Amino acid sequence: MSRKIRETKKNFKVFCEGDTEYNYIDEMRRQKRFSIAIKQVNMKGGGYSNFLDQVKTDGTTNCLAKFIIIDGDRAVAEEGEKKNLRELLEYCMLQNQSGRIPHFLIVDYPDFEYIACLHTPKFKGQDVAQYIVKELGYKSVDEFKADEKVYNVLNANGNSSDLMLSLLRKDNCFIVNEYHIKKKLYEIKISTVYDWEKLGRKGSNINELFEILSSF
Repeated sequence: MSRKIRETKKNFKVFCEGDTEYNYIDEMRRQKRFSIAIKQVNMKGGGYSNFLDQVKTDGTTNCLAKFIIIDGDRAVAEEGEKKNLRELLEYCMLQNQSGRIPHFLIVDYPDFEYIACLHTPKFKGQDVAQYIVKELGYKSVDEFKADEKVYNVLNANGNSSDLMLSLLRKDNCFIVNEYHIKKKLYEIKISTVYDWEKLGRKGSNINELFEILSSF
């Protein structure tokens, strides 16, 4: 009697800056039921060097791609962190050039809270902290960050990720990952372009995460 071969499921790994991103992606994963498993890693801050250390030592077994989602404001505020961001970017690009596991570096500028506000029709560039309290109904930004159901809040009552994605502009992005997918082979080829002069522009290339997840 032939032995049944167990099929090993591929997965995406998503390295998140903190609780907000982790909770958002976790709930999205549950609701969307993507065919590829998503494993989140909550970095709980620590700076770009912490991301680099974690990404370097993290395993790659059955991993189809890694997404490293960071806030860009730290690199603008601190010269030392800009150097650390450069090292993280160079490492991701080296992995991509070598044909190993694709590393999608995603930079939200100034931060994920700004990207969250873009989910809502009323947001027209107001102060993010005040908007989260006044329009989203939280007592504070910290309460917003800790909300495990933040994905539901940002995707109900007229709010949506589709709206957020429609407002992102590629020409404002510090980093853009061009990619090509061979779905049947579970293969993603990626090349990265970046422009340091665009680092301070509001926006994100987080659309790449949504596009890749929806392609499998």
